[in-house]
Amino acid sequence: MINTILVEDDRFIQEYFSNMLAADNEFYLIAAVRDAFEAEKLCGGNIDLVLMDVQTLHRHSGLAAGKRIREAWPHIKVVITTSLVDPEVLARAKAGCADSLWYKDHGSDELLHVIRRTLQGERVFPDEAPPVELEQILSGDIAPVQLEILRCYIRGMTYSEIGEKFGITSDGARWHIRELVKKCGFNNKEELIAAVISSKLIITTLKEE
Repeated sequence: MINTILVEDDRFIQEYFSNMLAADNEFYLIAAVRDAFEAEKLCGGNIDLVLMDVQTLHRHSGLAAGKRIREAWPHIKVVITTSLVDPEVLARAKAGCADSLWYKDHGSDELLHVIRRTLQGERVFPDEAPPVELEQILSGDIAPVQLEILRCYIRGMTYSEIGEKFGITSDGARWHIRELVKKCGFNNKEELIAAVISSKLIITTLKEE
């Protein structure tokens, strides 16, 4: 049996995943919890798999918890499940926060396939995050550096601080934000920011510890 911990704060999705695992005789669900940090406390030598959401109860980060679990218990496989299309989520998962990642808009059959491949030692990740529509363009049409500049601005950095981080002037940082507003087809930066947050293209609320 594959001893499994499920982490999902949405009760409907948690029940769906629980039923999916229960219907497969290979898995034994040790616990289904809503908080990623709670799952860390349940891990140990008897756990084989953690099926982990990214944004969990209290905004606790499944990515941060996944990284700590993998470091503390290298035998445990961590499969991230998420509806967040923020490219940073995928990048962090690949960089050590997970063994594999699966997007929730895909089917459960595919999730089980990803889990089995992961348990066999593979690391399974999509090549890129799914694109979202932003008024006139798709998110994939935004240059990665411009998306990171916008992320820094949303997180409260000044134009001067952004310029220093990216090796450009403060006016250059301001120009990138204005260019994004124009390119995406919004009237102002407030509309742009609201759109990228509501579409889950940029996530700034995760708590790491």
